[in-house]
Amino acid sequence: MAVWIQAQQLQGDALHQMQSLYGQHFPIEVRHYLSQWLEGQLWDVIDLENPQEEFKAKRLLDSLIQELQNKAEHQVGEDGFLLKIKLGHYASQLKSTYDRCPLELVRCIKHILYTEQRLVREASNSSSPVGGMMDSMSQKYQQINQAFEELRLLTQDTENDLRKLQHNQEYFIIQYQESLRIQAQLTSLTTLPPADRQLREPTLLSKRATVEAWLTREANTLQKYRLDLAEKHQKSLQLLRKQQTIILDDELIHWKRRQQLAGNGGPPEGGLDILQSWCEKLAETIWQNRQQIRRAEHLRQQLPIPGPIEELLNDLNSTITDIISALVTSTFIIEKQPPQVLKTQTKFAATVRLLVGGKLNVHMNPPQVKATIISEQQAKALLKNENTRNLEDSLKRIKRSDRRGAESVTEEKFTILFESQFSVGGNELVFQVKTLSLPVVVIVHGSQDNNATATVLWDNAFAEPGRVPFIVPDKVLWPQLCEALNMKYKAEVQSNRGLSEENLVFLAQKAFSSSSINPDDYRGMTMTWSQFNRESLPGRNFTFWQWFDGVMELTKKHLKPHWNDGAILGFVNKQQAQDMLMSKPNGTFLLRFSDSEIGGITIAWRMVWNLMPYTTKDFSIRSLADRISDLNHLLFLYPDRPKDEVFSKYYTPPLSKAVDGYVKPQIKQVVPEADLIT
Repeated sequence: MAVWIQAQQLQGDALHQMQSLYGQHFPIEVRHYLSQWLEGQLWDVIDLENPQEEFKAKRLLDSLIQELQNKAEHQVGEDGFLLKIKLGHYASQLKSTYDRCPLELVRCIKHILYTEQRLVREASNSSSPVGGMMDSMSQKYQQINQAFEELRLLTQDTENDLRKLQHNQEYFIIQYQESLRIQAQLTSLTTLPPADRQLREPTLLSKRATVEAWLTREANTLQKYRLDLAEKHQKSLQLLRKQQTIILDDELIHWKRRQQLAGNGGPPEGGLDILQSWCEKLAETIWQNRQQIRRAEHLRQQLPIPGPIEELLNDLNSTITDIISALVTSTFIIEKQPPQVLKTQTKFAATVRLLVGGKLNVHMNPPQVKATIISEQQAKALLKNENTRNLEDSLKRIKRSDRRGAESVTEEKFTILFESQFSVGGNELVFQVKTLSLPVVVIVHGSQDNNATATVLWDNAFAEPGRVPFIVPDKVLWPQLCEALNMKYKAEVQSNRGLSEENLVFLAQKAFSSSSINPDDYRGMTMTWSQFNRESLPGRNFTFWQWFDGVMELTKKHLKPHWNDGAILGFVNKQQAQDMLMSKPNGTFLLRFSDSEIGGITIAWRMVWNLMPYTTKDFSIRSLADRISDLNHLLFLYPDRPKDEVFSKYYTPPLSKAVDGYVKPQIKQVVPEADLIT
């Protein structure tokens, strides 16, 4: 079970994925109930390819909705009432979304459960990286949860002490009023005859002395209670600060880093619901302590006793306000980043989220959010609390800054500033919150997309937390760049087959224009931004990145199945191809990416060393598999696989009969016999 929980923490549970795939928004409580229920259902018995199975899928959907409704009926209390409303709402939402297409729900959940089972298997192997990562995460989560439990106990303890203080103070006030009554009686004795006064005065004086002595002792006791309570609150605030630092400065920063890498094709950032639950716990605990401190201040004002408590309470009030202010302003985040390459005159979507909004009742009065695009210089000024000049919040007019040296428009970075204002606690506190998007590059034409993507990739890969906007290193170690390129390649091509060590060696040779360096030497070499996408490769009119991006684009659009099959070696130069084919029989061929043309692939074979490269334009006319089929001289894919064994499943079937009385001609490529080497 512990392993299953760890897998949940890494991947997110079934309903979390379902909300991302289908646009649902299931709160943590709902997912907690349903994730257990989902595991026990017979999703695998439904054949998604059989439309007649829709009846079974409908029964499962109805069962799921019924489960939600049953859970709703058993909720009690104030918290239960709110959860009851949520559960009923999501039952209705599920029904309206999937009632007409229940097989879609089954398809989604089957995929999710399969993914989770795979993660559990990986986590069960303690030597696996996933297992180690999840063990580390589990330990970290356990420490955070233990700290929350300690805070809960401390807050409960101070609540009990506060009630005790209030009770003692109320009794003190009663006794103080009693002393005033006795004093009034003593004063009234002056109007009595001396005999009557002598008879009653000793008793009243004794009573007054007893009460005043008790009041003096109790005043000291109350002062000690107040000081003890203040010290406990100081301890609570220290722990709150420490817990908040871990969550905001460690976990939230890590989440933002994962979000940034996701812009380069890294795995989805995930874990935001866990972060929100922690932030909401922080907000709830901070608010409880703040209310306690305010009640303690009210008791002090109600019964002033000379001493240091007034200053202590002022400090506590100031500290708790700083803590909650830091929490609120830091948890105003961008859940869905805007596109990082923006074209003028286009619309785009982004989503902001306040991770403590639920606990602070911000949702009761949704604030307005303003989005403004600002320059790098304005972003720097914003962080220095200087006045900034707002630009148009659309992309109709962009004022370019004066660029330095060889810097192009596609190297200039902007950001989207999101601003909002809201109040909490019945307007007790008013917050102005701001957050900046990841850097964006603004283009006016699609031809600039390639270079703009390079700027974004470099920034996402090598930016450091807490940097001055938007400074990135001018040079990085080659292995760091390899990691970024591999991540981007796998994401763009949508393939689990990334760049091999041999591929990366080839790329290093190309990037550094040298084939004589030992592969081990590349690990210590650095590459500058200029080498990456400012300076053209020797003898070419394009940069290293432009060539690599062309390879990705071609593979993504036309070669993905062949790359996944391992049919494309790709990253091989002319000389390497000749050396590899030299000892092979005639008709042996391999596929390599063109050195001379962006986004081209060529066939090298034993008889004709290299064909003219094919590009996207060529493959829009006839596919790679069909072109290979056309060439009868191609027999074996390197090293010795019959070509039909590899490519036949991708051949276009020939037309067997005329259509409307017409025979459609077919395009077929040939290589002139004169160009063949015998």
